[in-house]
Amino acid sequence: MTVRVGIIGSQYAAHLHAEALRQVPDAEIVAAASPSPEHVWDFHRRFDIPHAFKDYHDMLDGDLIDAVTIACPTDIHCEAVLAAAAARKHVLVERPLALSLADCDRMIEACRAAGIIFMYGENACFAPKLVRAKEMADDGALGDVYYVRHTGCDYGPHADWLWDIERSGGGALMNLGSRSIALCRWLFGNAPVESVYAEVGRFVHGDRTRSDDQSLVIMRLGSGGMAVAENSWARPGGPDDRTEIYGSQGSTVADLARGGALHTYSNAGQGYATERAPRTLGWTWTPFEEAWQYGFVQEMAHFVQCIEAGKQPQLTGEDGRAVLEVICAAYQSARSGQRVPLPFETDAEKPIDLWLGE
Repeated sequence: MTVRVGIIGSQYAAHLHAEALRQVPDAEIVAAASPSPEHVWDFHRRFDIPHAFKDYHDMLDGDLIDAVTIACPTDIHCEAVLAAAAARKHVLVERPLALSLADCDRMIEACRAAGIIFMYGENACFAPKLVRAKEMADDGALGDVYYVRHTGCDYGPHADWLWDIERSGGGALMNLGSRSIALCRWLFGNAPVESVYAEVGRFVHGDRTRSDDQSLVIMRLGSGGMAVAENSWARPGGPDDRTEIYGSQGSTVADLARGGALHTYSNAGQGYATERAPRTLGWTWTPFEEAWQYGFVQEMAHFVQCIEAGKQPQLTGEDGRAVLEVICAAYQSARSGQRVPLPFETDAEKPIDLWLGE
């Protein structure tokens, strides 16, 4: 069986989806959609995609595709998932899941009613180095795991739209923290988060955005463990993406950004995405085989296998909602200065409103 896939989006994340899907034997990229004709045309030519659309609704119409991956700005996620569900197309959506918990609930219910696969896209949970670390922890090599820490930092986001809180819903906590929180939950077997304490600030990029560029989130989990997510858009020197796991009889550290990269010096500018080249002068870390090392190939293969077998994905829409719930609680904690218990409900239109008081 060949699963015919369409991609909504045509920039950085969409490129990684396309690179990964081309390495999955049972997947075929047949279409892409983006409101920017220039972008989608370049994307179509680079990956030799047969069909290109300006409106993703046209791509979803009919039987051209079986499934869709959503790699577009966060403010479009809910609308795109609802459209995919209405067209009965299986869907994988990039992190974070949506701008609000209410949107998450609408997406989950629509996909459930349509009987389609709804997968939450967190590629790091499929990265070979992290999968091996989790296997060791699950097998008892580290004893009883009590503490997990993930650090995800850079000197700004990979796309300019992420500076806009109306589109992104938040800053470093929303964008990078969604990965950190998902990883921490996953390494503890997706145990529920019982409480959150957070500190959030805007220290470097106040001229670019109203969002946070530094965050620290401390979580207590139902398993009895503790997890810390440290995220920043304010650190020069290239990306930092490290996961530390501590147990009663051992520990391990998985460094994705620097443990599998070239240590490079350049006065011309280079980076792991073309648009980031101006921020990669001097010494930095240059990745290679990024789609494989960061788990995108394995993630897409899992998505296709779930469609073929009709099985539940490892990460579902409910997991994406749980991550966003922690993010909302963290912004609330950062504003109040208090630890926030979960479950946490809010009607905020976007998570950062809870920090800004809007």
